[in-house]
Amino acid sequence: MAEKFYDFDPAEMLDSDEAIEAFLAEAMLTGDAKLVASALGVVARTKGMATIARKTGLAREHLYKSLSENGNPTLETTLAVLKAMGFHLTPKHDAAA
Repeated sequence: MAEKFYDFDPAEMLDSDEAIEAFLAEAMLTGDAKLVASALGVVARTKGMATIARKTGLAREHLYKSLSENGNPTLETTLAVLKAMGFHLTPKHDAAA
């Protein structure tokens, strides 16, 4: 029997600000910049890339490229996108450090 594979889009699961916050927090905890960029892209698609582009003043094409699996957004872009989505970076001390 052949296995069936289905496309999974995490954007479909992000139906509240709390879910988005948890999703972004988990991505940031990994310390993987590419994963964080990709997670921001997923949330931006959920919120509407055109809306995020308008709020940030950045081109949609730039956002799609920067917030992809292979993207590398600047800190300025990251902060602008987070602000447009209603979120912000919050420093948290790591007791293990």
